[in-house]
Amino acid sequence: MSLMECLGPIGRGELVSVVVGPSGVVLARVGADGVDVHCWIETEDHVAVINEVEQRLRPRWLWWAPLIDVRVTMCWDLLAVDRLLFGGWRTEPALAWAKLHNLSIDSIPSMGQLDLLSGSTDEGEDLDDPVRPDGHLRPEWIAGRSLRSFDHMSKWGSIALRAYERQLTQLRELPDPAAAETVARSESLAELMCLELQQDGLPIDVPRLEAILASSVGTRPATEADVISARERRDQVVLAHVPAGVGRDLRNPAQVRSMLRSVGIDVSDTRAWRLEPFRGAHPLVDALLVWRKAERLSTTYGFNWLDQHVGADGRLRGAWSGSDGAAGRMTAQAGLHNLPGELRDAVVAEPGLVFVHADLGQIEPRVLAAVSGDAALCAAALEDDMYSPVAARLGVDRATAKLAVLGAMYGATSGVAGEALRGLERAYPVAMGFLDAADKNGRYGIDIRTYGGRLVHMRPQRAASADADERSAAAAQGRYARNALIQGAAAELFKAWAVTVRGRISALDARIVMCLHDELLVHAPRQHAEEVSLIVEGALSEAARRWMPTSNVRYVAVARVIERWSEAK
Repeated sequence: MSLMECLGPIGRGELVSVVVGPSGVVLARVGADGVDVHCWIETEDHVAVINEVEQRLRPRWLWWAPLIDVRVTMCWDLLAVDRLLFGGWRTEPALAWAKLHNLSIDSIPSMGQLDLLSGSTDEGEDLDDPVRPDGHLRPEWIAGRSLRSFDHMSKWGSIALRAYERQLTQLRELPDPAAAETVARSESLAELMCLELQQDGLPIDVPRLEAILASSVGTRPATEADVISARERRDQVVLAHVPAGVGRDLRNPAQVRSMLRSVGIDVSDTRAWRLEPFRGAHPLVDALLVWRKAERLSTTYGFNWLDQHVGADGRLRGAWSGSDGAAGRMTAQAGLHNLPGELRDAVVAEPGLVFVHADLGQIEPRVLAAVSGDAALCAAALEDDMYSPVAARLGVDRATAKLAVLGAMYGATSGVAGEALRGLERAYPVAMGFLDAADKNGRYGIDIRTYGGRLVHMRPQRAASADADERSAAAAQGRYARNALIQGAAAELFKAWAVTVRGRISALDARIVMCLHDELLVHAPRQHAEEVSLIVEGALSEAARRWMPTSNVRYVAVARVIERWSEAK
């Protein structure tokens, strides 16, 4: 019987569980009669099997975590959906299964060192069943020790199908089940895309990167003594402007404030944005700001970082995650998400290719309009620049209107933003009421869910406490909660957009190489650049309709064809 005959009739997007073992692959699905159908393929090349089924049937692949070297159109990642349903980042099959079945997390069984080495088990236990009598998954199965026969692999495939059914039931019990299911699908694909981003890497012009580093931190050091010497030379440029008798440790914020006071500049902290207005007041400020950039490059993005993370193929690689465990933003290691602007000039498209870059304009205020359902704010979000109609409605300039809207989402209540906030409360009461409700939940430690269903945990608080520190902690969590609802919903929309782009550009041999909160960077063949640009822009409307079909909010993304990432702004 052929593989296709074994699987039987499958419609596009129908769920197929895949289990890879030492000697083959098992595919499992739920048959028309409700009984699981299993197909065993003896092979050492699981990628070829999955690719064949993918090309001919386009199913939605079901797994606990993405498989390496597999690029498919649709999938359902059980652990990604577990993070959505239950919040946080830490998860694994045993934990996800326990939560789905309301089992005590403290009673999840584990394998001891003796068990792992000897293979011994408790006498009388039936290891042919992946589920223990107490309802927990057996650790031997999770470790893969039992996945050595067709029968066992089939059972494990069925376990994934049962977990999916439980997840789907719980998603459909959320306030907006359609949104939750849509987000679950895009979250699943985002995890697969994270694996692809890690494998593909970001193209780097290594000589250019070395030149940028050398111009800022000095030539590549050959010894530790060279590192110390270069550091002292950088420090001395700043210390030359510091009067004698003043503390001279540039890495000590208190001493830096003393240095600044000694030349007549008194600031509450030494953040770069705080110092920027004083650039012309004294040469020390400019020297300090230049030193800050060089110090960051040297300590975080120096030559050691280059050698560790940029491969021989000129690709910068780091591990990616589809959710930061809080509001659900994508994250990356190896400094990918915090790459300094000056280093972006070394991110260069390879010969014959270009970058197509786009970011979501004013995404968080537009999302606030959508998730709150405030009609007046939704009307403002129909414009290219939504801050202009907000400014007109409040009777303030655009800059003040922007500060007010951002302050409302981040909980700013003082200064210019605080004054304009009171105008926002009158002009957009529904949106402000939505944020205030989230703030109240956060202050009292009540968990919240984003529009797409992501659970965001809140620590228990005593908002009404007489203790000032406890009240301050409660207020801080209230601010976090109001922002998490917006930031989390924006992350949902961004990932829905990104995975839509991913699916549309694959036929053009183009790949997403960077996802930065609201920014996409696509590496595409030069001859397909314009077509990819149209896809990137059009995919936003498509993703927004799937994410929230009832909303009339307009989202904006303008794609540009560039050679270097530094040309994006």
